[in-house]
Amino acid sequence: MQNNTIEGLTARLIEFRDARDWKQFHSLKDLIVSLNLEAGELLEVTQWIKDDEFEKMADSGVIRAKMEEECADVLLYLLLVAERAGIDLMQAASDKIIRNGEKYPVDKARGTAKKYDKL
Repeated sequence: MQNNTIEGLTARLIEFRDARDWKQFHSLKDLIVSLNLEAGELLEVTQWIKDDEFEKMADSGVIRAKMEEECADVLLYLLLVAERAGIDLMQAASDKIIRNGEKYPVDKARGTAKKYDKL
């Protein structure tokens, strides 16, 4: 089984879930809630740390390990949401990049953090 693709990782995750009979607890709503809770845990890693300090700390040690763990949790829940909802994440992401390119043309968006409707 290929684990270095979204499909392979999703298959491994589904196998893990099904071996434990956890699908019964994975309604689409609950998966979305869990995804956001895990994203909040990733955000919590940054709490009360100044930007420049965090950038230095993020490269090693406990902060790095915690970020890796929480990023993995976010990704795994996202894969479960996409699987449950029948979303092709690669296609959705590709489509989103195209839409963002239309909303944020280089000549207007380069070097600015303005929202597309303010360009």
